[in-house]
Amino acid sequence: MSKPLDIASLIDREPLRLYQWGIFLLCFATTVFDGFDTQAIAFTGPAIVATFGLRPGDLAPILIAGTLGMTIGAMTLGLIGDRVGRRPALLVGVAVFSVASLLTACASGTAQILALRFIAGLGMGGCTPVLLALAAEYGSARHRGSIMTGVLLGLPAGAMLGGLLAARMMPVIGWQGVFVVGGGAPLLLLVVLYFALPESLQYLVSRSSNDSAQRVRNTLRRIVSVALPADAIFQVPGTAARASVTALFSNGNARNTIAIWAVYLCNWVAWFMFLSWLPTVLKAAGLPVSQAPMGTVIVNAVFIVCAIPLSMLLPKVNTRRLLMVLLGLGIAISAGLAYAGTEWGLVFALAGAAGLGIGGQQIALNYLVVGAYPTTLRATATGWAIGMGRVGAIAGSAIGGTVLAHGGPGGFYLALAVPLAAAMLAVIAIRTTARVADSDVAVAH
Repeated sequence: MSKPLDIASLIDREPLRLYQWGIFLLCFATTVFDGFDTQAIAFTGPAIVATFGLRPGDLAPILIAGTLGMTIGAMTLGLIGDRVGRRPALLVGVAVFSVASLLTACASGTAQILALRFIAGLGMGGCTPVLLALAAEYGSARHRGSIMTGVLLGLPAGAMLGGLLAARMMPVIGWQGVFVVGGGAPLLLLVVLYFALPESLQYLVSRSSNDSAQRVRNTLRRIVSVALPADAIFQVPGTAARASVTALFSNGNARNTIAIWAVYLCNWVAWFMFLSWLPTVLKAAGLPVSQAPMGTVIVNAVFIVCAIPLSMLLPKVNTRRLLMVLLGLGIAISAGLAYAGTEWGLVFALAGAAGLGIGGQQIALNYLVVGAYPTTLRATATGWAIGMGRVGAIAGSAIGGTVLAHGGPGGFYLALAVPLAAAMLAVIAIRTTARVADSDVAVAH
């Protein structure tokens, strides 16, 4: 009998092949549409308010519904991906958010939009942890951080595309047209994913069946240059652990799990409050409605520009200190926006800087969370960490309209500093000796 072969070691010894780049490209394309649909309601919010004669605060339940769906999706689809496979979980997630977004274009009332945004959120939220796990497992250790960061930059890229579409085309195609694009295009991608996306090799190894072993062997032949014995047995470290939430609190993981969840929670209160309400806040401050989506475009553009250099910097610096710096920057930006008034050049400059000062923490946080768990818990751990963030996103989406109504644009921006300060306190509890592997870093948006 042949000596068991470690899949991760085999992949790490090889240069990246065209086959792997194809997988990363499919993951990137999925996140582009995920990011487009996630922010679609923010782009179309002012138009929906005008269409149905709503007050700005009346948009909050729709924003909450989508974010609540993302929370449940992130927590459940990641767990499903660990148990039944990354590939089927991802296909289901894409199908759900595509169909729900497409049907949103046909909605005749806000109750229908609310229900459909919740359903779309299930798919959108669930895709992220599955993609993180799949990209991590097909990337070599020395390149994995940059690969995963690049793949998930599709989220802000999709948000940028949506903002540009809303700013330029919504006067022609209406807010319904934004959802037609956001639902129809990923359905076409779904066909490609069905035929071209492979299953996770680590998951197949955990199934311990002859068919799974043959699938692993066939896939590895497209990645590794060494000859594989016909009777080769494959293994992945840590495959004995069963995916469960309780496992996140065993083997010394509890403290970091709680601390990371707390930082996600507080940071995403600020991040989603900012992203979800920015076009509406800019309109309330006096910016024409046609230009309001450009604020979101600028925020996501800065996030994209900063993400790759930041992901390359992370292995070389103290992640805890970097988080403190980013959170401090976010607090300063919030104060600056509060006093910028209608100096639109300054407002847009500070809003762009928020892409790093409020959004950049997600890159560092995922660097911690993905590297802290074995492969059989990776999607579950990532899903629950993001799920905690989504809980914060629900709170941020919910209170944004109320804060805007009572405090105006200035009070809205100042309120962002409160959860950022709370996140800074939670960072203190993260152990600086956390088990963070350079081979498993990621970004979520």
